[in-house]
Amino acid sequence: MPIDSNFKSVHEKEWEINFSQCAPNGALNYTDLCNLLQLTAAEHADLGGISFTDMQEFHQAWVLSRMRIEIESLPKWRDKVIVKTWIVSLENSRSTRVLEVYKDNVRIISCETFWAVINTERRRPEPLALPHEHFEKFPLKFTTTERVKKIKLPADSAKVGIHKVVFSDLDVVNHVNNVKYLEWCLDLVEPKILLHQTFKSLDMNFLNELLLENEVELFSSTKDNDTIFSVAKDSKNCFSLEFTV
Repeated sequence: MPIDSNFKSVHEKEWEINFSQCAPNGALNYTDLCNLLQLTAAEHADLGGISFTDMQEFHQAWVLSRMRIEIESLPKWRDKVIVKTWIVSLENSRSTRVLEVYKDNVRIISCETFWAVINTERRRPEPLALPHEHFEKFPLKFTTTERVKKIKLPADSAKVGIHKVVFSDLDVVNHVNNVKYLEWCLDLVEPKILLHQTFKSLDMNFLNELLLENEVELFSSTKDNDTIFSVAKDSKNCFSLEFTV
């Protein structure tokens, strides 16, 4: 697709929170927050000519590798928010993109994401085949107080659940959608923690893709205000989540 006439290197998108995105307390679900962030990033890529459709001409796609979200407060049903996003860096097969969520002109959520380009036939990373020089990069313009990180799994993690990948877990790349990993873990968290909106930050590492009918085990460990989850297939870690309350 050609570059859209409305393309800008810093993209803004207004969203109105609807009831299907909210928890019983009326606040935006953490999983739906992740969806909003990624949909905004995807729209920016569409406008700039590096969307999934554009990349599929070269059998390529973006996959999320790491994500950090810092939360001051969550928007609620009927709230209107502005999500802003821009690219910090894009080199070879890797890209760092940041996002911000504003309500009433006040920033309430900050996010950093780290992406990789993969060949969807070989399932391996490779340099982006499309031009991207028209995207201005902002190498010093980060939004979070801490950067994305590699989560260290504790030795005392306990097995807390199992899951078999079903069709509704899959996305357009034919592997488990990254938000599904978060959903599996949060379904094992005490409801009162989720309802009280106590998360200050979430870190996620996406390590190995999962496919239809894969069977996984979920492990968890809590120390002080930090909880770490991991999702493993055949004893190999595929996803890690760390949240702070």
